[in-house]
Amino acid sequence: MSLLEINKLNKAFGGLSAVLDVSIKIKENELIALIGPNGAGKTTMFNLITGVYKPDEGDIIFKGEEIQGLPPYTVCKKGIARTFQNIRLFNDLTVLDNVKIALHKDVPYSMLATVLRLPSYFKGEKALENKAIELLDIFNLKDKKDEIASNLPYGEQRRLEVARALATHPTLLILDEPAAGMNPNETQDLMKLIKRLKEEFNLTILLIEHDMSLVMGVCERIYVLDYGQLIAEGKPEEIRGNKKVIEAYLGEEVG
Repeated sequence: MSLLEINKLNKAFGGLSAVLDVSIKIKENELIALIGPNGAGKTTMFNLITGVYKPDEGDIIFKGEEIQGLPPYTVCKKGIARTFQNIRLFNDLTVLDNVKIALHKDVPYSMLATVLRLPSYFKGEKALENKAIELLDIFNLKDKKDEIASNLPYGEQRRLEVARALATHPTLLILDEPAAGMNPNETQDLMKLIKRLKEEFNLTILLIEHDMSLVMGVCERIYVLDYGQLIAEGKPEEIRGNKKVIEAYLGEEVG
């Protein structure tokens, strides 16, 4: 049984098809890439899965349940977390608070305890803080916990966004161009981190990425979109030599 199953998904904007009849299946604990040229419909797919957009047609089934059209906060509660192509942190908050906000999805105290500042509130907040620090330690950000998020270097902001997504306790982690703007050394470190997260947290990971060294280095299977349509699916070695994929990226027929 697939963890995520997408059946004949369609989405158009003003008559222009951004996603056209796309079907994808992802099993539990797989690490899958969705690639394609700019404008291929990759981020639209992510927005459909996470409830930012509602599909015109098709089904999105997660853990055996249809989730298409559900709002993003409900999708998150069901176990799907994501990062964004453009980093979306709470820039004026500390690194620690950025992660604690995500952990509040499962607060261990009541609203009444919060208002009255009962002991259960302080105990719960301390537990959330400890959990947040544990996550920051995994991402080598523990020493930066009191810094304002916007003051972090770009690569560390990327890691913080992944840490915040992980704080929601997802089953499926969706990463939208996690290596964007990173130098080769940072990309290598990210590859190792993604592999570690998959194993330590028993995650299923779906990512969009233009850095082919990362995609080929960590992913087990790859789906390829072009003009909103799925043109290929297979293992990295199969995709690397696929004629349709090469044509899509080069813009011309390969002899």
